[in-house]
Amino acid sequence: MDVRSSAPVPPPGCPAHALGGRVPLYGPEFAAYPQAYYDYLRHYGPTAPVEIAPGVEATLVTDYQTALRLLQDPTNFRKDPRRWRDFAEGKLPADSPVVPTLAYRPNAMCSDGAEHLRLRQAITDAMSRIDTHRLARSTEQVSRFLISQFGARGSADLLSDYAKQVSLMVFNELFGCPADIGDRVMFGVSGMFEGVNAEQAVGVLFGACGELVALKRSRPGDDVTSWLLQHHAKLTDEEMVYQLALLLGAGTEPLRNLIGNTLHRVLTDDGYANKGGLIDEAIDDTLWENPPMSNFAAHYPASDLEFAGHHFRAGDLVLISLAAANTGPALAAARQAGSRAHLSWSAGPHACPSKEPARQIAVTAIEYLFNQLPDVVLAVPEESLRWRPGPFSRGLASLPARFTPVEIAGRTTTAQRTEPAEPVAAEAGKAERGGRWSQFLSWIKG
Repeated sequence: MDVRSSAPVPPPGCPAHALGGRVPLYGPEFAAYPQAYYDYLRHYGPTAPVEIAPGVEATLVTDYQTALRLLQDPTNFRKDPRRWRDFAEGKLPADSPVVPTLAYRPNAMCSDGAEHLRLRQAITDAMSRIDTHRLARSTEQVSRFLISQFGARGSADLLSDYAKQVSLMVFNELFGCPADIGDRVMFGVSGMFEGVNAEQAVGVLFGACGELVALKRSRPGDDVTSWLLQHHAKLTDEEMVYQLALLLGAGTEPLRNLIGNTLHRVLTDDGYANKGGLIDEAIDDTLWENPPMSNFAAHYPASDLEFAGHHFRAGDLVLISLAAANTGPALAAARQAGSRAHLSWSAGPHACPSKEPARQIAVTAIEYLFNQLPDVVLAVPEESLRWRPGPFSRGLASLPARFTPVEIAGRTTTAQRTEPAEPVAAEAGKAERGGRWSQFLSWIKG
């Protein structure tokens, strides 16, 4: 018997020995080989010691059942980041790239108890009013516009030219953004996640959300922003700004990665050769094996406690590895059987409130792309693709593709058009050539 066969194999370039046994979830090695890291982390048991950025320690839950128990236990594990002990005690690097993502904001994701219930109910009720037929039309309209911008070239970066733009623009439509506000929302959300002038981008996003709230208070429309304002929870203007920023930011970045990761899967796996009929299956496989948010769902123990064989101190940072939990060996049968019991939308009281519209947008956008560009293929060798670094999300840096050039008309036909929510329709005629959202509104106006 080979006794070495059961020993854990350190992932490529893993310097855990230099970090007091903590495994780093950052850098190009982790971005390129995350599953090697998750395989290694499992030898610690259901939880493992990690470092998510230099000097930022956390405990990572890698086991599915343990993750589910924690996510469904709001009494012992809280969401308010002001409980984070290392942050409160000033132990974190001042310029840490992960601290802004985990910082407290007065929104539903960072709240507990009655306050969370009030904010969450308003969000859930507003999102439930989205009409699926209108959402499909809007997604097709945005997809058509984007393909019209690059179709004649015969090549595109399906991340920056398509996946990223689809998610931002459809959410702009859902929230009723007029031209100028929508351009700034797109700038703000993109800047937050690209890491370039992130502080400026956050300021632009919050400013745009504030203007959108003021506009919708005076001129409500048939959109998520107006529905939130009309909810019996009676959100203040400040609460509205924070909920909108949460929904626009946390909604569009994972959706961008979901579309991009699924496109990558279809373009690199011969099993999806019949692209048009297997999109639902490809999305399910992606959510199981390459989820758009890999390690997130930050929690903080309310008190010192024992959980899953590990001693936690109050205020420890605990993250759920959605990617590791989904791909555990015990779940192989569930994945093969087509189950949707993965944790990619999280679970418990803080599960994603936008999962149904997000999935519909992804399915519609991917199907429309393959219908319009049926011979699309990767333009570079698969091994040359690079994944964006970082502990939280999982997405490609780019996805170059080529296809037979196509000409898409500069406006939609009458049968395909769907009028944007007020006051977008009124603003569209006034929109001059500016940001991508302004261009889209001018395009649909013809």
